[in-house]
Amino acid sequence: MDIWDTLRTRQDAIAERPILALFEGTDRAAEFSLSTQYMAFDYSKTNIDADTRADLIALAEAAGVAQKRDAMFAGEKINATEDRAVLHTALRNLDGGSVMVDGQDVMPEVHATLERMRTFSKQVRSSNITDVVNIGIGGSDLGPAMAVAALAPYHDGPRCHFVSNVDGAHIADTLRGLDAKTTLVIVASKTFTTIETMTNARTARAWMVDHGGDPETQFTALSTAEDKTGQFGIDPAQVFGFEDWVGGRYSLWGPIGLSLMIAIGAEGFDTFLRGAQAMDTHFKAAEPLENMPMMLALVGIWHNQICGYATRAVLPYDQRLNMLPDYFQQLEMESNGKAVQMDGSDVDNNTGPVVWGAAGTNGQHAFYQLIHQGTRVIPCEFMVAANGHEPELAHHHHLLVANCLAQSEALMQGRSLTQARKIMADKGLSGEALERQARHRVFPGNRPSTTLVYERLDPFTLGQIIALYEHRVFVEGVILGINSYDQWGVELGKELATSLQPVVEGTAGTDGKDGSTAALVEYLIKHRDR
Repeated sequence: MDIWDTLRTRQDAIAERPILALFEGTDRAAEFSLSTQYMAFDYSKTNIDADTRADLIALAEAAGVAQKRDAMFAGEKINATEDRAVLHTALRNLDGGSVMVDGQDVMPEVHATLERMRTFSKQVRSSNITDVVNIGIGGSDLGPAMAVAALAPYHDGPRCHFVSNVDGAHIADTLRGLDAKTTLVIVASKTFTTIETMTNARTARAWMVDHGGDPETQFTALSTAEDKTGQFGIDPAQVFGFEDWVGGRYSLWGPIGLSLMIAIGAEGFDTFLRGAQAMDTHFKAAEPLENMPMMLALVGIWHNQICGYATRAVLPYDQRLNMLPDYFQQLEMESNGKAVQMDGSDVDNNTGPVVWGAAGTNGQHAFYQLIHQGTRVIPCEFMVAANGHEPELAHHHHLLVANCLAQSEALMQGRSLTQARKIMADKGLSGEALERQARHRVFPGNRPSTTLVYERLDPFTLGQIIALYEHRVFVEGVILGINSYDQWGVELGKELATSLQPVVEGTAGTDGKDGSTAALVEYLIKHRDR
């Protein structure tokens, strides 16, 4: 019997075991949690016991996670389908040594680019620029938009805005009210060909020209395609490139993070990088039981691949992390949403889960009903800070923390029918009415959750959290035998959209299109401008 079969056999045997029972006579909270200097991760509210955990660790060892981790940090081309290294970690390697790719040390260029970013951000922050508009999509938008929102208390630079959707409403609503003469536009596209980004960039350029701005000095590009950025009219001194060993959804640590650096300053951005670097060091050095990315990943493997829970809810009890579930959604689903192993064979397991969520306490009044009393079990990943940024509103933060802890407690404990009957009896109900009302107040409980606790959401902590989840994705991908660093699944829709554009514009016919698509195009054209 292989380890996967052993784990499934264990799950069959303990599926009905109350998680609460695991706390009896043990110091489970201490034994099933771990910490770094600034964060603690509790996974005691899961049905993982010591034997199961040992098997999960054995699964990671059998997959060669440690060896592949070392290969990644060393610059080996672990992205085999694209023949590329995977070195977003090099972008935050502020204190480490050389990192070699194809016999070349990449660190001098990384540091040189970072220094250029620092110089440029200082110039912008000391100029008359009041607003920065970052135009990108996917990793060129979700990362910086999330981080800028998360670190709002540390902003002391221009206001930052983000445009991603090709829907004209997004660029129009963002530019409305801005002064073209005091706005810097950042165009983030590695190839400078991403259709949504370039469409929005051309619209922003026309707006700036029409309203008295100067695109030659007020446009910046985050791209490696200097020929195309030059054709667009962007000064080479304001072009910041990054190598192909940095994937889009992992690119926040370099030039894609320029808007964040402008918002919080170069020193704040360096602190952000150091937080991620600290998590890198921890991931490389800590033994499995004390390794936070490893244990977070193994909990995820247990819930998704072994227990069969198809979704994962990310629930930060921190309003400024409201965009974090969206960011992790792309990070995990684009990375591990695969059906083919590295050798081209079909995978034997389900791969990445559906990742979703929202900031607490808003989510409590939206989808927690389903989490608590729905028919599907949804593992929850709570996050909460010990301290807020508003000491004058400490009572708000205490209530926030109480809600976070209460939700994970309620998911585990539930409420039995006997308890519900007593509640209804105390309300004066009896007989059939009591029984009916009691059944509506039963909570099945025994629903798993983890909790990540940190001191305060500052740049260092945010860097740690993001790097933690990046490495979690890596570990899960290695165990599943897939390539977490390509994204061929996004290509087909792009190709079809390009061919459909003239059809939608009415300059080409619907010949060759399926009946549904052709009918939809005809309806849209018929009702256009009515």
